[in-house]
Amino acid sequence: MSRTFGFRLPTCRLIAFMLALLTFTPFGFAASDGHRKHADPSAESTLGPRPGYLVDDMDPGLLKHRLSQCEGQQVRSTPFSIGHRGAPLQFPEHTKESYVAAARMGAGIIECDVTFTADRELVCRHSQCDLHTTTNILETPLAAKCSVPFQPAVLDPDTGAVIEPAKARCCTSDITLAEFRTLSGKMDGADPAATTAAEYMNGTANWRTDLYANRGTLMTHAESIELIRELGAGFTPELKSPEVSMPFDGDYDQAAYASQMITEYIAAGVDPKDVWPQSFNQSDVLYWIAEHPEFAMQAVYLDDANTPGDLPSLAELQAYAAAGIRIVAPPLWALLDTNHRGRIVPSDYARAAKQAGLGLITWTLERSGPLAGGGGWYHQTVTSAINNDGDTFKVLDVLARRVGVIGVFSDWPATTTYYANCLLDRSR
Repeated sequence: MSRTFGFRLPTCRLIAFMLALLTFTPFGFAASDGHRKHADPSAESTLGPRPGYLVDDMDPGLLKHRLSQCEGQQVRSTPFSIGHRGAPLQFPEHTKESYVAAARMGAGIIECDVTFTADRELVCRHSQCDLHTTTNILETPLAAKCSVPFQPAVLDPDTGAVIEPAKARCCTSDITLAEFRTLSGKMDGADPAATTAAEYMNGTANWRTDLYANRGTLMTHAESIELIRELGAGFTPELKSPEVSMPFDGDYDQAAYASQMITEYIAAGVDPKDVWPQSFNQSDVLYWIAEHPEFAMQAVYLDDANTPGDLPSLAELQAYAAAGIRIVAPPLWALLDTNHRGRIVPSDYARAAKQAGLGLITWTLERSGPLAGGGGWYHQTVTSAINNDGDTFKVLDVLARRVGVIGVFSDWPATTTYYANCLLDRSR
């Protein structure tokens, strides 16, 4: 992506931003304008067995001992714990059920990835063109409207090996909002060896589950605002890159799209302090800085680096800050490295971002499946230090206490909630 700059945050806005950062603590938000309903801060979150399972699986040591001492203690919602698409480790992503599950596990901030329909209505989907893997569209009459209708896999007749994988491409921009509302969410996944649409839809990874996928209520962006407010959480909408040519349908350009997302928070009376708008597109963030500065104070520039060689330099990070960007969010591997003893430590990128004065959020914990094999892409810089599920807490501890991230996206927010309540609450 282009790393060009054209806006500078005035001093008065920088001061306002710093004051805004002081209005929340690791375990609750400051009171806003009364529009947002806050959860009872003394109410206990429902964390379930996973945090305890991860602690039990940890290697012996001080961190395991400290975390084990917190088992059974009452915990509170925390903005350090960010529900990535809700709680998609077990619930269909970007559905009402997934968002509710995230809030019950103490996620203080919940994500709606934002894209648009054929009639320019904003909805929550991770990608504009993922309906074929995240919903039941292929078993409905709307399958005929997909950009690429289902095509079965071509298999070797002798071995059954896949010669050409099955494919489909169904986009929110292929259908209207009314049609979108008729769909149900399912666990994200597809079977590349499928010869029927039904087989193709049955592709849930074996370390996830379809137990809670019998109903997945899809949501518009506006509906997600109301639900997340009712749940007492903050908002982190991500403006997804369009997968259709822009301007769409003649005159719907990127600026109109970026502004529409913010306008829905304004229309709902949401305090800007409760919103962390995100984008991988730097021009979106700079647009918000210029046109919606009150919402840009906590805007998050997502880093799309795929390998360590893609990461920005110190000079580039300093240029982000000079342009008015205040928070960056790289993948978690970008913030981690191993030292000569094989221990996980902050990376050069983490130190450079801090030197540039940037706040850090990271993604995504618990998206790799079982960690016995080293943790895959999300742990690529620390694979040698990862060999069991309990290492989730080892990674999280370095991110929280040594890198100093202000929040962590997780596919199962109970884990980050448990950690934050146990080790980041200064009152304990």
